[in-house]
Amino acid sequence: MKNLIILGICGLTILSCTQNQPSQKEETQELYDYDVEERVESMGITLTEPPAPVANYVNSVRTGNLVFMAGKGPSKPEGGYVAGKLGADLTIEEGYEAGRLVAIAQLSALKAEIGDLNKVVRIVKVLGMVNSAPDFGDQPEVVNGFSDTMVEVFGDRGKHARAAVGMGALPRNIAIEVEMIVEVQD
Repeated sequence: MKNLIILGICGLTILSCTQNQPSQKEETQELYDYDVEERVESMGITLTEPPAPVANYVNSVRTGNLVFMAGKGPSKPEGGYVAGKLGADLTIEEGYEAGRLVAIAQLSALKAEIGDLNKVVRIVKVLGMVNSAPDFGDQPEVVNGFSDTMVEVFGDRGKHARAAVGMGALPRNIAIEVEMIVEVQD
């Protein structure tokens, strides 16, 4: 909302136009008609502090309003990873659930980077890499576990461009790894 202030001082008129700046919480509320973090909780998702990287990289890099998230794997709540090849060791349904676990890991790392998930303007791009047996071709169905979770959390702002590709192997034999690019508010 703009306010116009007119002051008359010794025959000199000074015009000042100011704009009331909404608080950070008010700004983020404009993006959603619900609280994203309450939605995450209502979905039964518990976000945790992401573990420190075990190699020479960081969990995320922010440049301007874009956050580039490092690849994450499917961490089990009780510890360890969902491991194995889709089409040999794991079913599509197990892969889908592994994709959902990766989404939770990415949401945790994103919250650690930006502080409040209500600041997410858009999930822009997702690269889903599926540990696949040579004849397995259902990578999109596996990566849907990740994508569906992003849409459940962020609504239409969770819809993203995506690649779902098969890999001959992934680190520590994890079933799926996903990296993403996210647009956020300042």
